[in-house]
Amino acid sequence: MNSSITSGSCPNMNKRTFPILDQFNITIEATYNPFEIPLENLFSMAARLNKKRSFLFVSKLLGKHIAVNPYTSLLSGAALAVLLYEDLNHGEDERIAEWKQRMVEGLIDPDQARESYAYLMNAKMTLPEEVRFVGFAETATALGQSMYELFADHATYIHSTREYLPELEPDIQFEEEHSHAMSHRCYALDSESLAEGGPLVLVDDEITTGNTTLNIIRDIQRTYPREQYYIASLLDWRTDADEQKFTALEVELGITITPLCLLKGKIQVMGEPYIDTSREKPGTETASLIDVLSVAGELEPWAAVSADSEGNRWSAPYLRYTGRFGIHSSHNPALGSGISRIAAILRAKRKGQRTLVMGTGEFMHIPMRVAAEMGDGVMYQSTTRSPIHTVNRPGYAVIAGEGYTSPEDPTVRNYIYNVLPGQYDEIFVLMERHMSEERMQPMLDVLSQLGCKQIYVVYCGVPQEG
Repeated sequence: MNSSITSGSCPNMNKRTFPILDQFNITIEATYNPFEIPLENLFSMAARLNKKRSFLFVSKLLGKHIAVNPYTSLLSGAALAVLLYEDLNHGEDERIAEWKQRMVEGLIDPDQARESYAYLMNAKMTLPEEVRFVGFAETATALGQSMYELFADHATYIHSTREYLPELEPDIQFEEEHSHAMSHRCYALDSESLAEGGPLVLVDDEITTGNTTLNIIRDIQRTYPREQYYIASLLDWRTDADEQKFTALEVELGITITPLCLLKGKIQVMGEPYIDTSREKPGTETASLIDVLSVAGELEPWAAVSADSEGNRWSAPYLRYTGRFGIHSSHNPALGSGISRIAAILRAKRKGQRTLVMGTGEFMHIPMRVAAEMGDGVMYQSTTRSPIHTVNRPGYAVIAGEGYTSPEDPTVRNYIYNVLPGQYDEIFVLMERHMSEERMQPMLDVLSQLGCKQIYVVYCGVPQEG
């Protein structure tokens, strides 16, 4: 059995306390840090508007709540890929040490991130057998795909989705515990994405108890049995009792579960937060000009009917290779070419030196890749479902935020965080599907209040017919 991680080296940073809003403290005891990445390069802290958990590790790698160099975020998936490659090859490839060094340099120093990522991609790592990757929506959709795409062959990827496609039967359906959004589905239109037999890698940004992971392993094992699972995450906070549940499942199902992470540790919470939801909004210094662009046709569409929580249906096509429907290594060149064409179109629209490219919800990886190819001075982040308490205070992770009704589902609230007036010369907001003006209006209202002179809403999919 292999469900526990051995302690790594954590010199001078085994234990650290993070005060949050002068109200409560989170103490982190690091027990495993394979690349010895300083904690301040991995996350900041914020208070969470969630009764189940009062705090949030705000990742400095994912590009969700905090804008990042897109290559930094791509490297975080690459780092997990290196750990997987090392385990599958029993550490016998002499190139691994150099890969690790270059990867860590890029993660710690954003100025080296692009070069480090290019170096790792050019290594063209090949897996010894077919490996399936599954990313968890919404936060780990890009993390999972950036881990998967580091391998030149023998890899498939699919991510779970909270989208409901009433005309399709999900291959997997499970509930996420400790979450503000519960139901997950996997629609594996490519049968290879979940095929039984070879190792399967479950990718999440953070593992707290691991209960969600246990749920999905049980579901997968019933339909697509296999002997080996990996759970890959940036952060792993499972307790000894949580890890014992994984050991018990290994025995019960006759499988092996191997964890991979950039940081494992224990959490201690001291005190309770008092969240004052009244706050001052930063004044907008300029009125935003919002233009709508279409880059439809550069990426292959996929027609599917979706339904929101109120039963409303619409058939604006998705994109085929976002990962939502399954993707294989052989599809990567065509996807990369389409991304490069979109990046060239948007790069030509740039007028300033400070540009933000924003993904939306689960649609993170393609916008991240586009941002990476749009030139210098481009940052990346995404909208999110996560409700976070915002306070404009030095050292606090989420200093500004606005919420709005999701275009995809009127019962869901989305948020844009950490965009201040005058911070960017232009913002490109990439949407996977075309939406009606009525559905888009709440989001457009928030975008107009961000205090950026020029905002582009970029539709990547083709319009709905009729």
